[in-house]
Amino acid sequence: MIDNEKVEEMMLVLEEKLDKTASVLREEYANIRAGRANPHVLDKIQVDYYGTMSPLNQVGNISVADAKCLVISPWDTSLLKGIEKAILQSNIGLTPTNDGKVIRLIFPDLTEERRRDLAKQIKALSEDAKVAVRNVRRDAMDTLKKMKTAKEISEDECANVEKDVEKVVAKTIETIEKHTAEKEKEIMSV
Repeated sequence: MIDNEKVEEMMLVLEEKLDKTASVLREEYANIRAGRANPHVLDKIQVDYYGTMSPLNQVGNISVADAKCLVISPWDTSLLKGIEKAILQSNIGLTPTNDGKVIRLIFPDLTEERRRDLAKQIKALSEDAKVAVRNVRRDAMDTLKKMKTAKEISEDECANVEKDVEKVVAKTIETIEKHTAEKEKEIMSV
């Protein structure tokens, strides 16, 4: 690594953006339902809490009763209808059952067709992440070319930094592929 503040700053920004891309992909994968009860499928659901839209996990307790069932215990039972409505509108493919005290979400077993659809969805998310990584790499390379044109770094330094950029990008893509393979394996296992 060469001793140039602008290059170091560019590399830090590159690594930060690549890490963010990989973590966003992991969050997306956490939201994909794999046939087991997973509280993360409810992360994006908002409930009307006395006129304010609030995340579901902030208006009650979400617990895993068993491998196929989530239990939502709102702190205020008057929210049960609102929570039920929000879950139905969220399109997560689960139907809530309300017993007057808690809401239960039963996760049905995934069919082979649904598993294939989810695998396609996982691959699409993976490709989107890889495109984002390539865009970040392109921005870094453009920055390096501008620095070389402005004579802020030499051609040799530019070539060395380009190799470093490629290493970091390759490592991130490897991480993305690893997470994708893990999630596909989880989805396809019965």
